[in-house]
Amino acid sequence: MTDFEALLRALDQHQVEYIIVGGVAALAHGSARFTQDLDIVYNRRAENLDRLVAALRGTAPYLRGAPPGLPFVWDRGTLQHGLNFTLETSIGWLDLLGEIPGGGTYEDLLPSSVELHVFQGRSRCLSLAQLIRAKRAAGRPKDLEALAELDALQEEIDRS
Repeated sequence: MTDFEALLRALDQHQVEYIIVGGVAALAHGSARFTQDLDIVYNRRAENLDRLVAALRGTAPYLRGAPPGLPFVWDRGTLQHGLNFTLETSIGWLDLLGEIPGGGTYEDLLPSSVELHVFQGRSRCLSLAQLIRAKRAAGRPKDLEALAELDALQEEIDRS
């Protein structure tokens, strides 16, 4: 089971620049859907990659679904040579996304993010409207299933 609070605390303690997207962002906006992982879009500047490496170093990050024993080096070089990483750590599953469909990179998404209360802290999350756009653009069955609830939440906000 993913300890969302511990993952967010590790990122925040190391001042990682990130935006929560996906299921946890939906939860922060009032969704009741279950999620198993934390999805973030991370700033890909070198100094932020170093902070991200430091934040997760003690959690034994490894590629989720990769065969045991497959060589995987957790460092800035690995992050620079990749873009999206689905990781398992000792405190849960974390998806590191360099960019997302319907939204782009950290820099692209920053203006459409909001600070919300998430677990015991405050984090940057996609705005509800941007989250809806991103889920539509992704087009995966699980994203399309979530849209009815997210659209209803947006309608309720618009009426208020």
